[in-house]
Amino acid sequence: MPVYKAPLRDMRFVIHELLEVEKHSNLPIFSEAPADIIDAVLEEGAKVAEEILFPLNQVGHEEGCTFNDGVVTTPTGFKEGFAEYRQGGWVGLAGNANYGGQGLPAFLGTSMGEMTCSTNLAFEMYSGLTSGACAAIDAHGTEEQKSYYLPRMYSGEWTGTMNLTEPHCGTDLGQMRTKAEPQDDGSYLISGTKIFISAGEHDMADNIIHLVLAKIPGGPKGIKGVSLFIVPKVHSDADGNLGERNGVAAGSIEHKMGINGNATCVMNYDNAQGWLLGREHKGMEAMFVMMNAARLGVGMQGLSLSEVSYQNAVVYANDRLQGRSLSGVKEPEKAADPIIVHPDVRRMLMTMRSFNEGARAFNTWVAMNLDLARAEQDEDARQAAEDLVTLITPVVKAHITDVGFECANIGQQCFGGHGYIREHGMEQYVRDARIAQLYEGTNGIQALDLVGRKMPAHMGRLLRAFFHPVDAFIQENADNKELAEFVMPLAKGFARLQQGVAWLGEQGMKDVEQAAAGATDFQRMFGVVALGFMWARMAKVAQTKLAAGTDETEFYENKLKTARFYMARMMPDTSSLLAKVTSGKDTLMAMDAAAF
Repeated sequence: MPVYKAPLRDMRFVIHELLEVEKHSNLPIFSEAPADIIDAVLEEGAKVAEEILFPLNQVGHEEGCTFNDGVVTTPTGFKEGFAEYRQGGWVGLAGNANYGGQGLPAFLGTSMGEMTCSTNLAFEMYSGLTSGACAAIDAHGTEEQKSYYLPRMYSGEWTGTMNLTEPHCGTDLGQMRTKAEPQDDGSYLISGTKIFISAGEHDMADNIIHLVLAKIPGGPKGIKGVSLFIVPKVHSDADGNLGERNGVAAGSIEHKMGINGNATCVMNYDNAQGWLLGREHKGMEAMFVMMNAARLGVGMQGLSLSEVSYQNAVVYANDRLQGRSLSGVKEPEKAADPIIVHPDVRRMLMTMRSFNEGARAFNTWVAMNLDLARAEQDEDARQAAEDLVTLITPVVKAHITDVGFECANIGQQCFGGHGYIREHGMEQYVRDARIAQLYEGTNGIQALDLVGRKMPAHMGRLLRAFFHPVDAFIQENADNKELAEFVMPLAKGFARLQQGVAWLGEQGMKDVEQAAAGATDFQRMFGVVALGFMWARMAKVAQTKLAAGTDETEFYENKLKTARFYMARMMPDTSSLLAKVTSGKDTLMAMDAAAF
């Protein structure tokens, strides 16, 4: 059976020691989360994840959801587990306190999300999608809409979804056919079909609030004519009492590779009554609030599954006896040495560990900047934080899920043939991790977004939000001999990243396909450098702690050992990635389509 223990010490290290969030305690949001509250929330969150969600994970995978005449039944224990989860107030952890949320920072929600996704990704999606829908309503809803929907959704009494994809269109939402007919009472009648709707129907909440993209007849063509609507599953009165069923129903659920415990639905809208969220024909403006929150959340999913896969691989590597150490027998009293003595097994474990700890720091840093973008009083500081989040969102989504999936595979590989057997749980982590590279915009789309939209935006201003702090760190520590083994590899990788930006900018101006051809490799290089930046900063913190004296010597020394591995084994990838970026489109586009 799989194991999991929340990495609380590392989370506290990132929050308190690396990011020093207490320095921002004078700002709104941060003032609601002093150190003792942060630690208490993490401790309680770990208990929920380990004791409630984790025991349901394999059950959800094996049973899946069932569908019968429009009714979805979640796996055994999910309904009861969700009741406990919502009673703890976890759905609205980072929600607006004015409407019933807990009002805690996004970075704390990210840490909680990592634990819940590690222990039961399919379960967490019901809550995560609800939080995303709440964010869109909070940002673009009327006061009446916020007062009515948010308290019931933050409490988990009602859950939420996002409805974008249709059978004939996914990323190209300009082709959307779902329509919204305006009514005399100010509502709209929504008709159309949406597919791949996670948590679109289930038995864990009394009502489901669908956020649905649709076109109002007579509006602008293409994506400019898309609007966003609130469409409840069940009608309700002014006091929230449920009445008749609305004209929306699940037509079927998908049979999937993974996340079996979450119902992925085909949703049919037949003159379903809905209400405009935000402005007419500005649906993407409102939906992007939810989409960007979801993309950051999906990045967290990649880390989460890598972390739980790593933990189980470590246990197996210490227990499994195979062969003898090449440097001499380590455990002569046993028939063989544990496989953790072998260099290639160490390579796999260190790859996973260095990614997990680097990605945890990176994700939490981005989430903290999301908080700063909301809370900073200084306009320049607020703008810099907002720019960083805007720029880095596709990198979080794509890089962390790409490498997270690779690490889930590595964890399975550590088990050998046993990793292929269901009872060990490793195959489930591989299955579940795969979707993260696909939904909320495939990672290829994220790469195009980074290169084609984010990099050139505002004359490169967004890039400066990341480049300036990296460059400042390198310059500040250039003469620190103790830190040179971490700073120099970062400086080399950063220089290559800058070369990639320059090449894509120059070539993309001449031929947009040149930029598109290098986008995925550039995004990978960006992610490698971003985690390298985190590792260099973490190494500095560890060195400082060791120099000052500490009773946690082993913890900080292991940080340095892991940082050295990342710089020696991961950062050199920037060289080959730059070569791929600058190779251009010719080798990709030379063959005629008919020849494939």
